[in-house]
Amino acid sequence: MGDFDNKEREEVFSKKVRAGKRTYFFDVKATRSGDYYLTLTESKKRLEDGVFVKHKIFLYKEDFEKFTEGLTETVEYIKSRQDVVEKRYEYSENPEYAAKTDDDFTF
Repeated sequence: MGDFDNKEREEVFSKKVRAGKRTYFFDVKATRSGDYYLTLTESKKRLEDGVFVKHKIFLYKEDFEKFTEGLTETVEYIKSRQDVVEKRYEYSENPEYAAKTDDDFTF
């Protein structure tokens, strides 16, 4: 096995989405045979030590349809039972405003 096996696969495409305290990365990468796959990464900074904690899911093209169906069904379930208001993330230098909008979404 060559050095390539130990290296991260090269990104073909990347989309970064900032959402409050979290950042999501949608990265398209290629296998050695040239097949594309998707990595979904959630990154969040831990308040206690400032370290970024990352959670990653690898999604291969043969699973796209089933994954999309499951995600769509789950999102529709939530939307049909609760109002989903898209939160506009705004950052303020005003500590009073920040205290009111500083939600903690940890599980």
